[in-house]
Amino acid sequence: MAENLHPQDDPIEVYEHILEHDDRDQQAIAVAIDKGVKGVGNVVMWANLLLVLAIVSQVGLRYLFNQNYPKLDEIQWHFYGLVTMIGISYALVTDSHVRVDLLHMQLSERARRVIEIIGILTLLVPFIYLMIDQGYDYFYESWRVNERSDSPTGLPARWALKAVIPISFVMLALAAVARLIHDVHALWMNLEEEREGKGLRLIFWALVCFAIVATALTFLVHTTEEKLVIAMFLTFIALLFTGFPVAWTLAGVGVAYCGLAYLFDNGMMNWTGLEETLTGLDYLTLGAVVNRVYATMSNAVLVALPMFIFMGLMLDESGVAERLMSSMQRLFGTVRGGLAITVTMIGIILAASTGIIGASVVLLGVLSLPSMMEQKYNPSLAAGVVSASGTLGILIPPSIMLVIMADQMALSVGDLFMAAVFPGVIIGALYLSYIFVIALIKRDVAPVPEGAKAPDWAAVKDVLIAVLPTLGLILAVLGSIFAGLTTPTEASGVGALGATLLALGYRKLTLHKLINVLKATFNTTAYIFAIFLGATVFSYVLRELGGDALIEEMIQGLALVRMAQSS
Repeated sequence: MAENLHPQDDPIEVYEHILEHDDRDQQAIAVAIDKGVKGVGNVVMWANLLLVLAIVSQVGLRYLFNQNYPKLDEIQWHFYGLVTMIGISYALVTDSHVRVDLLHMQLSERARRVIEIIGILTLLVPFIYLMIDQGYDYFYESWRVNERSDSPTGLPARWALKAVIPISFVMLALAAVARLIHDVHALWMNLEEEREGKGLRLIFWALVCFAIVATALTFLVHTTEEKLVIAMFLTFIALLFTGFPVAWTLAGVGVAYCGLAYLFDNGMMNWTGLEETLTGLDYLTLGAVVNRVYATMSNAVLVALPMFIFMGLMLDESGVAERLMSSMQRLFGTVRGGLAITVTMIGIILAASTGIIGASVVLLGVLSLPSMMEQKYNPSLAAGVVSASGTLGILIPPSIMLVIMADQMALSVGDLFMAAVFPGVIIGALYLSYIFVIALIKRDVAPVPEGAKAPDWAAVKDVLIAVLPTLGLILAVLGSIFAGLTTPTEASGVGALGATLLALGYRKLTLHKLINVLKATFNTTAYIFAIFLGATVFSYVLRELGGDALIEEMIQGLALVRMAQSS
């Protein structure tokens, strides 16, 4: 990949190119639907900018005028709900969803299309039907009673936000139709380049292996509900290896096992020899997930997700990393492995200023891989340094993973951030130590570049000028959270504005770059939210099947638990 990267490449455009996969098939109807869905997405993505303004306005009004407006709080999660729900259809037409590529990447394009057709028809379509049907009823009831905010000073017409649920799934249905048309048309055309790669036999044998394991494990439990829980887990894991998106695999498996539980409840599966169940699962009870979806849309904590993503992407566009790269290279130019040390230190700084790792990895790759190859670095070390340094953002705050964990585990985001700072910094320090030692032991893996000059005070000054603005932004965001001055959501909005002002101050902010950042934020937030949707259905069905109790029983049966109790 290194020979295809150039320092002049825009990192966010490269990131978007990696993230989005426009279909090569050009069937006219499907292309028209794609353009329509993308057009709506390109309008809705600007709500992220309005979200920044709403958050900053709320903070300013509270601290400058000692005023609090519940309407502004509700506007924030209205924008968040709109962006995330509309974004899931955009992510589908651009094929941006998260998938397990271990086997999928080895398949031919033709085999991938067959998997997508089967996956959409069996996993995604039932979920879409459920959400449109139950989502419309959910919206209609709210509209019928003219539901408004729970707060007397809140927003009226709460039904308007609830209307986003059926509307967004109608758009998702259109996106799914477009994907099906593309796939069927491409299979009909049967182009030579789409047959390159392995066929479906690889997936078939993988599914057979999982089926054997699942069958064997069901003999370890006794009740039908427990057998269904094990089968549900193994089905989900097996289908992940087909390469179908994680979000829709979660949702589809949840809906499928709800239907299976309904059959067992009503004695329609007695021919299997298994006992009847009393799960109570059916179509109407599964419709309760709509309420959970709305709760996720209106979650004040999760509003921080798109803001931290926006903040990181805007910093990547601001040219901060380029300034740090050029100045730190001069500082560590005569040290063996100096460029790798520079990349790692920049990775630590970027991790503390962005909640998303994908763009950071791309940015470090674009900036440093060509230089490391020119300086005859070992390719494995060069790739490892970029990958390891770029992924520090998953731990070092403000990490979006920690925001999600805090929400799901009902913990304080600030407490998790504080707990993760020092482990993240320690890991970064260990990376630096490893690079320094390996460069001394194996002198050919990270050589000193020819003509390297010893650092001087001018180099130190350039580093400080490059680092201080970014450190100031990091301290403003994390410091305000740790000091209790702002909530993580408020800090994320202030950070997004700060990153934008930093890009403006460096004269890097243009309309084109702002659109790139908004589009990448929109797309990334959407596929994360889609996993929330799928996990909501999956976890609801799993809990109704008694999965929580089974998992708890298994954990309590481990020797580690007994040892902890005895000590």
